[in-house]
Amino acid sequence: MQVADYVGPVVGAVVFVLIMARVREPARRHFNAIVVAGSAGAYLSGGGFGPWELLYAPAGLTAAYLGLRSYPMIGLAWLMHAGWDVLHHFYGNAIWPFMPTSSFGCMIFDAVIALWFLAGAPALSSRGATAATSR
Repeated sequence: MQVADYVGPVVGAVVFVLIMARVREPARRHFNAIVVAGSAGAYLSGGGFGPWELLYAPAGLTAAYLGLRSYPMIGLAWLMHAGWDVLHHFYGNAIWPFMPTSSFGCMIFDAVIALWFLAGAPALSSRGATAATSR
């Protein structure tokens, strides 16, 4: 693996946080719950685990649904997805077939943004802040 396999996902995650932190509440929480729900199906079309791929989707969707009201649940959903990325990196198929380390990079990206969500996805400026950010 190259240095870019580590640095690229971290930079991408920081950019994601900087952009998302500017979105006003409650749109920020709702949008991110929808995004993490979509990630639950990322490997369904050929992750390499056959019918076992179907087990993660309902668990990820449940955490995402609970994330509509809770940033820590969105963080948990991203950590769950990061765990799925690790399994695919070592034992399954990469999320992007043309990039063998893509599942590894996805794991790093997901883990970094999960930390922000577990911290309550705080606004980094007054533009994205409302009373709802403390939830």
